[in-house]
Amino acid sequence: MKTYSQKASETRRDWWVIDASTMPLGKLAVIIADKLMGKSKVTYTPHIDNGDYVVVVNAKDIVVTGNKMVDKKYYRHSGYPGGLKELKLVEVLEKDPTRVVVEAVKGMLPKNKLAAERLKRLRVFAGAEYTHTAQNPKEIK
Repeated sequence: MKTYSQKASETRRDWWVIDASTMPLGKLAVIIADKLMGKSKVTYTPHIDNGDYVVVVNAKDIVVTGNKMVDKKYYRHSGYPGGLKELKLVEVLEKDPTRVVVEAVKGMLPKNKLAAERLKRLRVFAGAEYTHTAQNPKEIK
């Protein structure tokens, strides 16, 4: 019996929708990363991008455990000396709630050439309404 290796032309992408307010941020990011990579499919092949599209709703209502709302920090640097900026999770949620989910999922994806393409298939919405109803996404419980 030979090992099956999927070809790029054989990929079939489904659409999934998940509510961010139902589980903690880390567990949410793991589930989303699995769907984006295609690891939940029996045809998973590491070097082929056969993942699905994922729509995340209610990003403004994410759940975190412990004191992460005040202790977790997001950093960025302008490139100039002394240009390090830091924001707490509460501040990032007020400014752009989708950034929290995107950065959590980005950290869960493998750091390779396929990561950027996989991340493009992630659609995050702050509220409960989303624009991808025509694709008939299935709900992740």
